[in-house]
Amino acid sequence: MPQANRGLARFLPTATVVVAAIISLLPLPIPGYAALTPAFTLMAVYHWSVYRPDLLPPSGLFVVGFAQDLVTGAALPTTALALLLARAAVLRYRRHLVGRPFPFAWAGFAVLAAAVTVGLWALHCVLQLNLFDLRTAIIRGALTVALFPAASLALGRSQRTLIGASA
Repeated sequence: MPQANRGLARFLPTATVVVAAIISLLPLPIPGYAALTPAFTLMAVYHWSVYRPDLLPPSGLFVVGFAQDLVTGAALPTTALALLLARAAVLRYRRHLVGRPFPFAWAGFAVLAAAVTVGLWALHCVLQLNLFDLRTAIIRGALTVALFPAASLALGRSQRTLIGASA
């Protein structure tokens, strides 16, 4: 691998998590979109935690999650905590996902997305002392799972281009 690619490769996972966070924050002129925005950041965290966890430092996840909370006005550091817990959960079950066909990875992501979505919903309900509509969280989770294949394809291509398939 050329020297330039090795340098870029070290920062690719964190950079794609940052890009995913920015995409999550883009305002689209769709009524109600802000509440239903898919968890693009979670998609990137899952991908890198499965395929190259050595290149995804927890400190980077904390900073990205904390910044996302600051921009969205969410309680600090809920997103940072969710991303770190998601990474830890994926690392625990990583051996069941690596080297398997994509449906296994997608199913694993669906379980993680459901847990994170419901967990964040419950945490926000407790912190705000208000029972928010669970349907919104469920729709957001479903959109996140439905869009994961496209995100995984893009992340996989960036991984193969800069890092290599077996790096």
